[in-house]
Amino acid sequence: MENAPIRSFTELIAWQKSRVVRKAIRVLVKDWPPEEKFKLVDQIIRSSRGPCSHLAEDFGRFYEKENVRFCRIALGSLYETQDHLSAAFDEGYITSATVKAHWLMVEESIRVTKGYVRYLKRFEQSNQVSEPAAPYGTEQDIFGPVPDDLFFDDEAEVGSDDGLTTDN
Repeated sequence: MENAPIRSFTELIAWQKSRVVRKAIRVLVKDWPPEEKFKLVDQIIRSSRGPCSHLAEDFGRFYEKENVRFCRIALGSLYETQDHLSAAFDEGYITSATVKAHWLMVEESIRVTKGYVRYLKRFEQSNQVSEPAAPYGTEQDIFGPVPDDLFFDDEAEVGSDDGLTTDN
């Protein structure tokens, strides 16, 4: 059975993984010190929102070279998010378990976005404007409940100050 072509950027696995990062970061920063509101909090929120925005914008262009350029910008934002996580750890706002969990989440998004770039580069030589020629991604209910993997099953391992809560 052949996969159907992608109809929306929301079907891109790279966008879905970036969205998980964006939502996790928003939950993470809720309890950071108020003096960081317009500093580190603002920076990490902006860098975590960038990948979704860039992947959505590139999807609408249907020109593979431009799509790859926007994916690279998205990757830069993901790496920037990791740097902000590092700063938060250095400042003592998050535990080592929290930085590791979020770092891995960002790494997964980076890995999948790089895979999307490889996919797009297969069509780059054609120099044509086109819809994606091959399927990439699957349809998901993107506005459903928060994914279970945003939260830890073993609170004892992570501790109560991990920054992730189930409260919205």
